[in-house]
Amino acid sequence: MNNPQAPNSDGVKPSLLRRIPLAFGAFFSLLGDADLAVRYVAVRDVAAPAPAPAQPAAAPAVVPPPPPPPVLKEAGPEAALQLLALLQREARLIDFVGEDIGAYGDADVGAAARVVHEGCAKVLREHFTIAPVRDEAEGARVTLPAGFDAAAVRLTGNVVGQPPFTGSLTHRGWRVTDVRLPRTAEQHDARVVAPAEVEL
Repeated sequence: MNNPQAPNSDGVKPSLLRRIPLAFGAFFSLLGDADLAVRYVAVRDVAAPAPAPAQPAAAPAVVPPPPPPPVLKEAGPEAALQLLALLQREARLIDFVGEDIGAYGDADVGAAARVVHEGCAKVLREHFTIAPVRDEAEGARVTLPAGFDAAAVRLTGNVVGQPPFTGSLTHRGWRVTDVRLPRTAEQHDARVVAPAEVEL
């Protein structure tokens, strides 16, 4: 009776246990018979599936180069010292901020704050022109398109996704459009923001 697992003309595939001795026998037969090895190679090449057509190589993803780091410029201290001197002269700002106000009552602090407020406002009016960044009223709904000036508008709250962004204007922002600091002599020491006072 024929073994149904053995190879025969009906094309029944041999089992794994049957293929193991066949593989060993074929191995040693191919080592010992060069003509058999040639026929094996010919049969193997005919039976091997045709290679799949080569797929065109995918174009490498174009990754934009990272933006260059920002160039940091060092601000000279002269203008800042000059502004501090103006605030001290008109509003006694350094004296007020440096004072321990814990021992004073609210009325005394409020009276001093009024003087500082008036002096600071005078300095701003005389030496700066300041305009709002946004023209809309605070509380208005605004839409920021793609490419908006992130230095002029700061996003707050739940910031997700990409522009355009729509939200409520909570602060109009301020932009200085003109600066009018007084000129100083070349030998002027800007570090002296308030000279000592000696009464004679």
